[in-house]
Amino acid sequence: MRHTLPLAPQFYVTAPQECPYLNGRMERKLFTALQGEHASTLNDTLSKQGFRRSQNVLYRPSCAECSACLSARIRVADFEPTKGQRRTMKRNGDLERRARAPWASEDQYELFRRYLDTRHADGGMADMDVFEFAAMIEETPIKSRVIEYSERGVDQDSGDEPTGPLRAVCLTDVLDDGLSMVYSFYDPDRNKTSLGTHMILDHIQIAREAGLPYVYLGYWVPGSPKMDYKAKFSALEIYRQGQWTALHGDEDYTSELHPLSTDPIAEQVASITLPDTVRSGGS
Repeated sequence: MRHTLPLAPQFYVTAPQECPYLNGRMERKLFTALQGEHASTLNDTLSKQGFRRSQNVLYRPSCAECSACLSARIRVADFEPTKGQRRTMKRNGDLERRARAPWASEDQYELFRRYLDTRHADGGMADMDVFEFAAMIEETPIKSRVIEYSERGVDQDSGDEPTGPLRAVCLTDVLDDGLSMVYSFYDPDRNKTSLGTHMILDHIQIAREAGLPYVYLGYWVPGSPKMDYKAKFSALEIYRQGQWTALHGDEDYTSELHPLSTDPIAEQVASITLPDTVRSGGS
């Protein structure tokens, strides 16, 4: 018997589990499979509506208690680094960037394990083995790159293949309107050089050079110390109440923490805009 994919994606909801960002709350996610010949188009369209990719799944928080997780992106053309961010770029001037195909390596996994064991030992990814790590990097149905940051050797010039150790990695999706930083990790021994900030600043530069208007950062969560760093970037937009708006530091975002801030699942799915090629099944 021949099985064909449905013309329109099917959406599902995960079971509630403990929220990793806000104490005492439960999270659930609305998700759909990312597969088939129109995967890139679907990813581009849903990314503009607050969805994120994890391997071959697109998801968006859909919690019963709040709607605090707000997708965030930087407007590249309007971004201006702070003095502190300029210092961060200077402190990491010994790093050389390399964009590679999404293929996992032993060096990447060793760095990933040290990062998790130092910074997220109790997190949901703490038990990820090398095979699961490889799946995270390699199972992508769209255009993705692994951006590596390694130290240049003492006698190396900028632009040469770096011979020093790997210090930071970011799995990055290339969308039709920007770069999406899917997941990043770095050497915890270089924590004072703000490698996480450095990777975001460098992605802004990559997007600018490529003529892409946005860098997608994942979710900003008001009230979560883990996510405060995203609000430090200028020209930041958040996806709120169905549209992208500028993040204002003096605006009150506590309404997103109210249990009535979340629409019923059926209304959420009905409001999702799908690309014509996916909705109609193409030609």
